[in-house]
Amino acid sequence: MAERPFKKVIIVGAGPSGLLLGLLLSKHGIPIEILEASDQLDQQPRAAHYGTPAIPEFYRAGIIDAMHERGMILDTMCWRRPDDPHAYIAGFDASRVLADVDGQDLRTHCYVLQDLDQLMLDEITQKYGGEVRWRHKVLSVGQDEGAAWAEVETPDGVERVEGDYIVGCDGANSQVRRSLFGNEFPGFTWDKQIIATNTYYDFAGKFGWHDANFIIHPENFFMAARITKDGLYRITYGETPGLTREQYLERQPGKFETILPGHPKPDGYKLINLSPYKMHQRCAPKFRVGRVLLAADAAHLCNPWGGLGITGGFVDVGGLYDCLAGIWEGKADDDILELYSEKRIEKWKTIIDPISQENFRRVSDKEPETRFERDEFMNLLKKGETDEPFLKDLLLGFMAVRYDFTQHYKDAPAKVDGA
Repeated sequence: MAERPFKKVIIVGAGPSGLLLGLLLSKHGIPIEILEASDQLDQQPRAAHYGTPAIPEFYRAGIIDAMHERGMILDTMCWRRPDDPHAYIAGFDASRVLADVDGQDLRTHCYVLQDLDQLMLDEITQKYGGEVRWRHKVLSVGQDEGAAWAEVETPDGVERVEGDYIVGCDGANSQVRRSLFGNEFPGFTWDKQIIATNTYYDFAGKFGWHDANFIIHPENFFMAARITKDGLYRITYGETPGLTREQYLERQPGKFETILPGHPKPDGYKLINLSPYKMHQRCAPKFRVGRVLLAADAAHLCNPWGGLGITGGFVDVGGLYDCLAGIWEGKADDDILELYSEKRIEKWKTIIDPISQENFRRVSDKEPETRFERDEFMNLLKKGETDEPFLKDLLLGFMAVRYDFTQHYKDAPAKVDGA
């Protein structure tokens, strides 16, 4: 067999994007090594819903059957008014149009992130022989014409870990990105505070709510979306900025009594955990500098309303996998990685950033009673309630966040007539 163009990819970060990239690469036979600063997977409440554009990556990774068995599907999603009884404004039922698209179920999938991470970790280490090195904190990265390396703080001291490529999947505070660009991370931070909780509350049984519900209000906006089959919900709501976690925890019962349907007291629900989050809209100047690459939160950030952060990150990973696999197979030259940077930044700027901003402005609108009249997307959803082909096209429109890098392989069919 001909010698491969490279020998190993170093992935920094054992979060969802790093693990998915590691799984795709190792499944393809490409040696990988994942460096993770922590001693275990992150257990905080984070993203749990993965949108239509990310689903093809789960099929390629070979984990979709396990996700179907252990997780759940979100069929229905809607926006509601803030006044009791939180009247329905607009929404959709994806089961009508996305359950079978060319043999794939492209509805929003739900599998609690720490469980999805564990699934991918097990696949990497037990099935494909990939290596994850815990308590390996990257301090800096460097490169020359022949290799890339990371200076890593380990339990046994500082050591250098070398590979042909280094991919920063180490989140919003990425040290890989800082090694490339310092504190340069163009964009802005919202002046809003959100609180994410995992909570048992019978939205469906008591109030007939949908799988995912967005309540529009300038201050008391919130989302309530199912994340497990047994009725656990992700409830994310707005709060006063600048308080401590202890203060947010103390204020939580009052917030729930104010904003949730039925105005429950603490004995009316079961709070599992709570985490405050700031929201950002930021994008790195480049996603590739020589042998060092960025993906997902290390490369770009957006607010979580609509799930475009985690979904966009998984789509990044799928595109980067295609580029690296193409190089590995001799079907693409190294410069396809420059195209990866260019196209993924373009998708962030033209789709992820504007749509995610509009998603948050929608849910936090100052005049919720007139939002529908001013909202083109919700009006399109209303039309889709009686026109299934139109609804399918509307929902599949989000697939535009993907980009097919295999069309640039050396053996790809030639395009004709601008196709």
